[in-house]
Amino acid sequence: MTTRSRVGIVKPNPKYALSVITPSTPPEPKSVKVALRDPSWHAAMKDEMHALHHNNTWTLVPRQPGMNVIGCRWIFKTKLHSDGSLDRLKARLVAKGYNQREGVDFLETFSPVIRPATIRTVLTLATVKGWSLRQLDVKNAFLHGYLDTAVFMDQPPGFADSTLPHHLSRFVSLCVQHWFSVSLGGIFLSQSKYMSDLLHHTTMLDCKPVATPMASKQPCVADPDSPYKDVTEYRQIVGTLQYLTLTRPDLSYAVNSVCQYMHAPTNAHYQMVKRILRYVKGTLSLGVRILRESSLDLYAFSDADWAWLPNYTALHHWLFTEAEYRAMASTAAELTWISFILRDIGVSQAQPPVLFCDNLSALHMSVNPVLHARTKHIAIDYHFVREKVALGSLLTRFVPSSLQIAGSVHQAVVTCCV
Repeated sequence: MTTRSRVGIVKPNPKYALSVITPSTPPEPKSVKVALRDPSWHAAMKDEMHALHHNNTWTLVPRQPGMNVIGCRWIFKTKLHSDGSLDRLKARLVAKGYNQREGVDFLETFSPVIRPATIRTVLTLATVKGWSLRQLDVKNAFLHGYLDTAVFMDQPPGFADSTLPHHLSRFVSLCVQHWFSVSLGGIFLSQSKYMSDLLHHTTMLDCKPVATPMASKQPCVADPDSPYKDVTEYRQIVGTLQYLTLTRPDLSYAVNSVCQYMHAPTNAHYQMVKRILRYVKGTLSLGVRILRESSLDLYAFSDADWAWLPNYTALHHWLFTEAEYRAMASTAAELTWISFILRDIGVSQAQPPVLFCDNLSALHMSVNPVLHARTKHIAIDYHFVREKVALGSLLTRFVPSSLQIAGSVHQAVVTCCV
């Protein structure tokens, strides 16, 4: 076999010469000692402490037996402008809430979250309608009220009270950190800094990029079925990749695949994760672009993956139809959610949402008023989609598999858009 190296060709093949953009930002301190030695980071820590004291976040009390004391730590982040240049250095003091005990430090928990679809919907509206956008970065936001239970925390590292060094901080009000950023002008949602930090954390910053997030064939790995040595590391990396899919939908299928082995990953599964990281290395500049010319009409594409079922039978045909229909129900629910958001904002729709599917049998089920006997076990999904179609709040249309956008994320070879 004649290879490029044997005939003296050392120039990279342009087919695999992926462009890589690595933003240059100040390094974030790995410890409090390092941060305290840097004047800029030290000033950021002082700003955080000043805000905490100004809002009377805690009072110092003597340590008593039986107190459940939680620790705290500093988190250091570099804030960037939309063009990647440095905005400011941010130091945040966070309590180690995972050490709290139910019934002692808290009675109930609530975490306010927002759906990624809501963020993209609002930004799309702002872009299409020409609304002005402002970047908001609140240093400290405090809840108006007091805690119902006593929470005791060690004093912040590097900023303990010199007169009462052994006292504890008793929280009076709860501090919640919020952040939100958006690129001005033509909106482009990107997590290039987040991707670079991930590659640096996994020592993959100098890895060789690949053109796809998944391989068409399983790679050769020594002891592929052996458990991976560090399960915690695997979960941390995969969890980070999950957050990355907010602006990288081309990673969704690959990340979902590796998420299925969180409980007991093997060496082969970790190799799949490394390939995703290599793909990320070559696509740092990708993201989601929202154009001003975008339509506010809702369109969705629904598809299911059949790579796991190589042989086709009559039974498999029904399994195909059932899975495709369940996918349609899930997509219809997402369309309904976005429709509610637009309605609450006051944006009217010129036509009902359109759902495209490449399975004719599933489409026939959505418009056929006769409930087939073999659909009884999926009756909830059936009635949901059928009701939407009957009420005129959802239109279903056929799309050829060659034009199926949703199908591209199920393949190992992906055409990277956005």
